Amino acid sequence: MARMTLDAFAAAVAAALGSRLITLLLYGSAAREPGAAPAAMNTLLIVAPDGDCLGPLSRIMKDWTAAGHPPPIMMTEREWRQSADAFPIEYDDIRAAHRILAGKDPWTGIHVRREHARRQLEHELMGKLVHLRQAYVADWNRPKRLAEIVRGTRAGFLTMLRAVLRLAGRTPPADSAALVRDAGALIGFAPDGVTEPAAYLDAVTRTAEYVNRMERNPS
Repeated sequence: MARMTLDAFAAAVAAALGSRLITLLLYGSAAREPGAAPAAMNTLLIVAPDGDCLGPLSRIMKDWTAAGHPPPIMMTEREWRQSADAFPIEYDDIRAAHRILAGKDPWTGIHVRREHARRQLEHELMGKLVHLRQAYVADWNRPKRLAEIVRGTRAGFLTMLRAVLRLAGRTPPADSAALVRDAGALIGFAPDGVTEPAAYLDAVTRTAEYVNRMERNPS
Protein backbone atom coordinates (compact mmCIF):
# COMPACT_ATOMS: atom_id res chain seq x y z
CA MET A 1 0.00 0.00 0.00
CA ALA A 2 1.34 3.43 -0.98
CA ARG A 3 2.06 5.76 1.89
CA MET A 4 -0.18 8.80 2.29
CA THR A 5 1.31 11.93 0.72
CA LEU A 6 0.94 15.45 2.07
CA ASP A 7 -1.47 16.40 -0.73
CA ALA A 8 -3.58 13.29 -0.13
CA PHE A 9 -3.64 14.03 3.60
CA ALA A 10 -4.83 17.60 3.03
CA ALA A 11 -7.53 16.48 0.62
CA ALA A 12 -8.75 13.77 3.00
CA VAL A 13 -8.89 16.14 5.99
CA ALA A 14 -10.78 18.76 3.95
CA ALA A 15 -13.29 16.16 2.75
CA ALA A 16 -13.80 14.73 6.23
CA LEU A 17 -14.35 18.07 7.97
CA GLY A 18 -16.08 20.12 5.29
CA SER A 19 -17.12 23.53 6.65
CA ARG A 20 -15.66 22.66 10.08
CA LEU A 21 -12.13 23.03 8.67
CA ILE A 22 -10.78 26.53 9.15
CA THR A 23 -7.10 26.01 8.26
CA LEU A 24 -4.68 23.16 7.71
CA LEU A 25 -1.07 24.19 7.33
CA LEU A 26 2.39 22.66 7.16
CA TYR A 27 5.07 24.30 9.28
CA GLY A 28 8.63 23.90 10.48
CA SER A 29 11.58 22.31 8.74
CA ALA A 30 9.41 20.66 6.07
CA ALA A 31 8.18 24.11 5.04
CA ARG A 32 11.65 25.66 5.29
CA GLU A 33 13.52 22.75 3.68
CA PRO A 34 11.72 20.81 0.92
CA GLY A 35 12.57 17.13 1.02
CA ALA A 36 12.81 16.96 4.83
CA ALA A 37 12.44 13.61 6.59
CA PRO A 38 8.88 12.31 7.08
CA ALA A 39 9.00 12.93 10.83
CA ALA A 40 9.42 16.64 10.07
CA MET A 41 5.97 16.88 8.42
CA ASN A 42 4.47 18.98 11.20
CA THR A 43 0.94 20.26 10.63
CA LEU A 44 -1.49 22.56 12.42
CA LEU A 45 -5.23 22.03 12.10
CA ILE A 46 -7.61 24.81 13.12
CA VAL A 47 -11.27 23.78 13.30
CA ALA A 48 -14.68 25.26 14.06
CA PRO A 49 -15.70 24.63 17.68
CA ASP A 50 -18.99 22.93 16.83
CA GLY A 51 -19.37 19.26 15.97
CA ASP A 52 -17.19 16.18 16.29
CA CYS A 53 -13.86 16.51 14.49
CA LEU A 54 -11.98 13.67 16.16
CA GLY A 55 -14.15 10.81 14.94
CA PRO A 56 -14.15 11.74 11.24
CA LEU A 57 -10.37 12.17 11.34
CA SER A 58 -9.46 8.92 13.11
CA ARG A 59 -9.01 6.75 10.01
CA ILE A 60 -7.11 9.50 8.19
CA MET A 61 -4.75 9.95 11.14
CA LYS A 62 -4.11 6.22 11.27
CA ASP A 63 -2.87 6.27 7.67
CA TRP A 64 -0.98 9.54 8.18
CA THR A 65 0.93 8.37 11.25
CA ALA A 66 1.58 4.97 9.61
CA ALA A 67 3.44 6.94 6.93
CA GLY A 68 5.79 8.21 9.64
CA HIS A 69 4.24 11.64 10.19
CA PRO A 70 3.20 13.12 13.55
CA PRO A 71 -0.51 13.90 13.99
CA PRO A 72 -1.40 17.58 13.64
CA ILE A 73 -1.67 20.03 16.48
CA MET A 74 -5.40 20.76 16.76
CA MET A 75 -6.98 24.00 17.99
CA THR A 76 -10.38 25.62 17.63
CA GLU A 77 -10.42 28.97 15.86
CA ARG A 78 -11.13 30.76 19.15
CA GLU A 79 -8.23 28.99 20.88
CA TRP A 80 -5.94 29.93 18.01
CA ARG A 81 -6.90 33.61 18.18
CA GLN A 82 -6.59 33.81 21.96
CA SER A 83 -3.30 31.96 22.44
CA ALA A 84 -0.66 34.15 20.81
CA ASP A 85 0.31 35.40 24.28
CA ALA A 86 0.67 31.83 25.59
CA PHE A 87 2.76 30.49 22.69
CA PRO A 88 4.48 33.54 21.16
CA ILE A 89 7.64 31.68 20.11
CA GLU A 90 5.66 28.95 18.38
CA TYR A 91 3.39 31.47 16.63
CA ASP A 92 6.36 33.46 15.31
CA ASP A 93 8.15 30.29 14.23
CA ILE A 94 5.10 28.89 12.43
CA ARG A 95 4.37 32.22 10.76
CA ALA A 96 7.97 32.42 9.50
CA ALA A 97 7.89 28.98 7.84
CA HIS A 98 4.52 27.59 6.82
CA ARG A 99 2.44 26.57 3.84
CA ILE A 100 -1.36 26.61 3.84
CA LEU A 101 -2.66 23.24 2.66
CA ALA A 102 -6.40 23.87 3.00
CA GLY A 103 -8.70 26.58 4.28
CA LYS A 104 -8.05 30.26 4.88
CA ASP A 105 -5.09 32.36 6.00
CA PRO A 106 -5.17 32.20 9.83
CA TRP A 107 -2.85 35.14 10.50
CA THR A 108 -5.21 38.08 10.04
CA GLY A 109 -5.42 39.91 13.36
CA ILE A 110 -2.75 37.76 15.05
CA HIS A 111 -0.11 39.84 16.84
CA VAL A 112 2.76 38.58 18.99
CA ARG A 113 4.08 41.00 21.59
CA ARG A 114 7.85 41.17 21.95
CA GLU A 115 7.75 40.96 25.75
CA HIS A 116 5.59 37.84 25.65
CA ALA A 117 8.13 36.18 23.37
CA ARG A 118 11.09 37.27 25.50
CA ARG A 119 9.45 36.03 28.71
CA GLN A 120 8.56 32.63 27.23
CA LEU A 121 12.06 32.33 25.79
CA GLU A 122 13.68 33.09 29.15
CA HIS A 123 11.46 30.53 30.88
CA GLU A 124 12.13 27.79 28.34
CA LEU A 125 15.87 28.41 28.13
CA MET A 126 16.31 28.32 31.90
CA GLY A 127 14.19 25.16 32.09
CA LYS A 128 16.26 23.59 29.34
CA LEU A 129 19.51 24.58 31.02
CA VAL A 130 18.48 23.15 34.39
CA HIS A 131 17.40 19.85 32.85
CA LEU A 132 20.54 19.62 30.72
CA ARG A 133 22.75 20.00 33.79
CA GLN A 134 20.75 17.30 35.58
CA ALA A 135 21.24 14.95 32.65
CA TYR A 136 24.91 15.82 32.24
CA VAL A 137 25.80 15.24 35.88
CA ALA A 138 24.02 11.87 35.78
CA ASP A 139 25.67 10.76 32.52
CA TRP A 140 28.98 12.65 32.48
CA ASN A 141 30.99 9.45 32.06
CA ARG A 142 28.70 8.09 29.32
CA PRO A 143 29.63 9.98 26.11
CA LYS A 144 27.13 8.11 23.95
CA ARG A 145 24.29 9.02 26.28
CA LEU A 146 25.36 12.68 26.29
CA ALA A 147 25.43 12.66 22.48
CA GLU A 148 21.87 11.28 22.48
CA ILE A 149 20.76 14.09 24.78
CA VAL A 150 22.23 16.68 22.42
CA ARG A 151 20.54 15.13 19.39
CA GLY A 152 17.22 14.84 21.20
CA THR A 153 17.12 18.47 22.33
CA ARG A 154 18.83 20.20 19.39
CA ALA A 155 15.66 20.93 17.40
CA GLY A 156 14.12 22.77 20.34
CA PHE A 157 17.30 24.78 20.84
CA LEU A 158 17.32 25.82 17.18
CA THR A 159 13.77 27.12 17.63
CA MET A 160 15.01 29.18 20.57
CA LEU A 161 17.90 30.55 18.52
CA ARG A 162 15.49 31.66 15.82
CA ALA A 163 13.45 33.43 18.50
CA VAL A 164 16.57 35.18 19.84
CA LEU A 165 17.48 36.49 16.39
CA ARG A 166 13.94 37.78 15.85
CA LEU A 167 13.99 39.56 19.22
CA ALA A 168 17.27 41.15 18.15
CA GLY A 169 15.63 42.41 14.97
CA ARG A 170 17.34 39.93 12.66
CA THR A 171 15.96 37.44 10.17
CA PRO A 172 16.88 33.85 11.09
CA PRO A 173 18.45 31.86 8.22
CA ALA A 174 16.55 28.78 7.09
CA ASP A 175 19.72 26.69 7.03
CA SER A 176 20.57 25.23 10.45
CA ALA A 177 24.32 25.74 10.14
CA ALA A 178 23.86 29.38 9.14
CA LEU A 179 21.38 29.85 11.99
CA VAL A 180 23.87 28.56 14.57
CA ARG A 181 26.63 30.67 13.05
CA ASP A 182 24.58 33.91 13.13
CA ALA A 183 23.25 33.23 16.62
CA GLY A 184 26.71 32.36 17.91
CA ALA A 185 28.12 35.63 16.58
CA LEU A 186 25.32 37.60 18.25
CA ILE A 187 25.23 35.76 21.57
CA GLY A 188 28.92 34.94 21.96
CA PHE A 189 29.32 31.19 21.67
CA ALA A 190 31.49 29.26 19.23
CA PRO A 191 29.28 27.74 16.51
CA ASP A 192 31.86 25.13 15.52
CA GLY A 193 31.49 21.92 17.44
CA VAL A 194 28.19 22.91 19.05
CA THR A 195 26.99 19.34 18.48
CA GLU A 196 29.56 18.23 21.08
CA PRO A 197 28.05 17.98 24.60
CA ALA A 198 30.37 20.47 26.35
CA ALA A 199 30.09 23.07 23.57
CA TYR A 200 26.33 22.55 23.39
CA LEU A 201 25.91 23.16 27.12
CA ASP A 202 28.04 26.29 26.82
CA ALA A 203 25.86 27.55 23.94
CA VAL A 204 22.65 27.00 25.91
CA THR A 205 24.17 28.69 28.98
CA ARG A 206 25.29 31.75 27.04
CA THR A 207 21.95 31.98 25.22
CA ALA A 208 20.05 31.96 28.52
CA GLU A 209 22.35 34.69 29.87
CA TYR A 210 21.87 36.77 26.71
CA VAL A 211 18.06 36.58 26.94
CA ASN A 212 18.18 37.47 30.64
CA ARG A 213 20.16 40.59 29.75
CA MET A 214 17.47 41.56 27.25
CA GLU A 215 15.09 42.29 30.15
CA ARG A 216 17.51 44.86 31.55
CA ASN A 217 18.31 46.24 28.09
CA PRO A 218 14.99 45.96 26.17
CA SER A 219 16.21 47.95 23.18
